[in-house]
Amino acid sequence: MSPLAAAAASGRQLGWLFAVVAVQLALAATATAAQEDSALGIPCVPAQGGTQLCKGAPPILRVASWDGVPLDADIVLPPPDVKAPYPLIVGLHGFGADKTAGLDQPQVPFELAAEGYAVLTYTARGLGGSCGVVATRTPDCQDGWIHLADARYEARDAQYLAGLLVDEGLALPRIGVTGTSYGGGTTMLLATLKDRVMLPDGRFVPWRSPAGVPMRVAAAAPRIGWSDLAYALVPTGHTLDFRAANDYGNGTGIVKLSYLTGLFGVGLPGYYAPPGADPEADIINWFAELEQGKPYDRDLLRYIKRLFRRYHSAYYLQDRLPRAERERPAPLLIYNGWTDDIMPPDEGIRYYNKIRERWPKAPIGLVFAAEFAHNRGSLVAEAELASAERLTLFDRYLKGERSAQPLQGSLLTTQGCADSPELGPFRAPTWHAQHPGEVRLHHKRPLQIDERAGSAITAQTTDPFGGGGSCRTIDELDDPVAATLIGHEAGPGGFTLVGSPTITARLTLSGRHPQIIGRLWDLAPDGTQSFVTHGIYRPRRHGRQTFQLHPQGWHFAPGHRAKLELLGQSSPYAQPSPGRFELELRRLHFELPVRQHPDGAQIHRYEPLPLSLARRR
Repeated sequence: MSPLAAAAASGRQLGWLFAVVAVQLALAATATAAQEDSALGIPCVPAQGGTQLCKGAPPILRVASWDGVPLDADIVLPPPDVKAPYPLIVGLHGFGADKTAGLDQPQVPFELAAEGYAVLTYTARGLGGSCGVVATRTPDCQDGWIHLADARYEARDAQYLAGLLVDEGLALPRIGVTGTSYGGGTTMLLATLKDRVMLPDGRFVPWRSPAGVPMRVAAAAPRIGWSDLAYALVPTGHTLDFRAANDYGNGTGIVKLSYLTGLFGVGLPGYYAPPGADPEADIINWFAELEQGKPYDRDLLRYIKRLFRRYHSAYYLQDRLPRAERERPAPLLIYNGWTDDIMPPDEGIRYYNKIRERWPKAPIGLVFAAEFAHNRGSLVAEAELASAERLTLFDRYLKGERSAQPLQGSLLTTQGCADSPELGPFRAPTWHAQHPGEVRLHHKRPLQIDERAGSAITAQTTDPFGGGGSCRTIDELDDPVAATLIGHEAGPGGFTLVGSPTITARLTLSGRHPQIIGRLWDLAPDGTQSFVTHGIYRPRRHGRQTFQLHPQGWHFAPGHRAKLELLGQSSPYAQPSPGRFELELRRLHFELPVRQHPDGAQIHRYEPLPLSLARRR
C-alpha cells in the first residue's frame, strides 16, 4: 500500500471511530438523569433491556492497565433505576478471541446487567484491540505482548480494571469472575489469588484498588480451562483422579501436537513478543523447541516448566508460600467438557482434589457435560448446566441471596452418541460418589507395543481436528500394531461409565522416548465402534505402573462391549516418538468406574487397584 493510500485508510478508520464516539456522547446526553455518563472513561449509552452500555473503541477509547498497557474494554451496567454500586462480574475470553466472547454468548452481559449486575469484558493484552491488531499498536503498546495467562500480567489486568470500577463508585469490592479456555485458566488463577496480587517479581501483596479499597474475588466460574498449563499442553499422563497429589513430575511429557500447532496459529494475528525480547514470554521460541520434538534443550524445558508452574497454573500458585500463608480459594464452580482433548475434566478434578484435601469444606463444585468444549466439542454450544449453576453461585456470593444454593460436589450429564444416550443430570456430594461401582477387565498374557504408527483411519478419527464433531463412529477395526483388550457384552441394563478408565500393568521397556496412547471404544453389535475417550502416558523405565484415560460419561448399552487399544503412536494428535522402543505389558488390569452399584456379577465395588493393594500392605 502506498503512503498516501495508507494515510487515507488511517484517516477513514479514525473518522469512523470519532463518529462512534460522537454517537455515544449524543445518546448519553439524551439519557435520563440517572443514566451513568461514563465508566472507566468510556461514555455510556442506553442499551437492550434498559441496560447501559459503555463500549470501548480502540485505539481511542481504551483503558490503561496497571503498567500503562491500553486495554479494549466494555462495561454493561444495570438499568438507570438500579442504584450503584453494583455487584461486578468480570468475563474473560478464550485465546485468539476478544471482549465480545467474554461471556461466551453476546447477549449474556445484557441479561446479567438486567438482573442487577455490572459486567466488565475486555480483550486480553496482546490480542485484538488490546495491542494485538497492528493498527491498535500505539506507542504505549510497546511491551503489551501476550504473557500467556500469567498471574502477574493477565490476571492483574482483571484485578486492576475491577479496582478502577470500585473507585468510581460503580462496583462493590467483592468481585465475580468467569472465563472460557484461556479466560478459564486466568479465572482459576484469580480464584486462587482471591484477595492478593502477584507482582512481577512473584511476591504476593494484598489486593487494593488504585484508591486503596480492599478487594477480593468472592466467586469464580472457570470454564474449559486448566489448572496445570504444562500438563494440558504436554501431558506426562501421571495425573490420577483418585489422589490429591498430582504433580507434573520430572522430565517432559508428550506434546499434543495438533493442538499446540493450532493454538500457536490462533495467536499469530496477535502480539507475540519478538524472539528473545522477553525470556518470560518467549512464546515463538518455546513453540519452535516443542515443535521440533525430542531430544529437547533440557535447560530451556526446565525453565519453561518452572515459569508455567510459578505464574500460569493455579494448581501450584501457592506452593512457594509457607503453609500458614496459603489461603483457601474463592468459592468455585469448575466446568469441563467430556469431549475436550486440550482441557479435559482432569484439569478441574486435579484442582478439586488438592483443594478439598487441604480445605475439606471449601465451596467448590464440578460440572461436566459433552457439547460445550474445545474440539471435539463445540465452542458455540450452550453449557446449560454450567450456566444455571454459575448464576446461582454469583447470586449467593455477590448479591448475598441466602436462598441460592451453589453446587457442592459434582453435577454431570453423559455424552450422547450413536447407541449411547445422553443420561442425567446426575448430582453427587463428591466426584468419587459418582461411580460406586466398576467393570473390570484383565489380560494375563503379555502384550507388546512399539513406536510404529497404527491405523491412519483411527488416528484421524480420534484427532480433535479430524472432523466428525463430538460423536465419531467407524466400522469396527482391529489395529494390527495395537495391544487390544475387549470386554464382555454389557448386561440387560448396560452400564454407565462416569470417571477415568484406569490401566495398571507391569512394564518392561527397551529403547528410548517411549509413549503409550490409550483409546477406549464402544463396540456395537452392528459391527461399528464409537470413540469414547483416550489418553497419553509417558512410561517410567520399568515396573508396575498405573495411568488413566481422560474422564468420560458414557453409557454402554446392553450387548455393547468396551474395547481398549494401547499403542505407541497416534499422530497427528500426539507427537510421535523420535526413537525406537518396545514395551511389554504384563498382568494388565483395566477398570471402568461406573454409576451402577455392585451387582455380584458384572459390576464390582469401585476400588482402584493401587488403592486396594495399599490397604493390603
